[in-house]
Amino acid sequence: MPDALTTLKHDISACRLCAERFAATATRHTPRPVAWFRPGARLLIAGQAPGMRVHRSGRPFDDPSGARLRDWLGLSEAEFWDQSRVAIVPMAFCFPGYDAKGADLPPPPICRATWHDPLFQALGPLPLRLYIGGHAHRYHLGTRAGVTETVAAWRDHLPHALPLPHPSWRNTGWLKRNPWFEAELLPVLRARVREVLT
Repeated sequence: MPDALTTLKHDISACRLCAERFAATATRHTPRPVAWFRPGARLLIAGQAPGMRVHRSGRPFDDPSGARLRDWLGLSEAEFWDQSRVAIVPMAFCFPGYDAKGADLPPPPICRATWHDPLFQALGPLPLRLYIGGHAHRYHLGTRAGVTETVAAWRDHLPHALPLPHPSWRNTGWLKRNPWFEAELLPVLRARVREVLT
């Protein structure tokens, strides 16, 4: 008999709740949920939603943002995409699409409302949880603060969690304005990731 996580992975992968919503976007795409987890994972990466490149490849963070994130974590591609060690659970499992101006649409709330409670219950308490971007900060940490204020309070969440900005190249300016992130937070992040995955 399949375990709860295996069943959830199958059900999420088959989800078509947003078919009409996505068909109405500028991209007019069909749902392609990217469910990336297995029993035994020790690191949770809780992000926002897949982008178009991930929609096409079916692998989370399979884009320049993922390359930056792997550098932040100090992980190789093989380590990062090892589902038995790393669970990647975004606020929405599908690419939400673009609006008429070509901007990313936000993660549809129905995805979180449908899947997150049973999934996080089945995953259980992972030793380290990384919350990436404002949508994930608000849901997982219950904060109403902005990304800078939330990430600046990173020490308050150790040793079991860390809020991070989105690793998008659009945030390069943010990284330059906040040098403490690379100087202070990243060494602790890399050490903690290595500790929980070793």
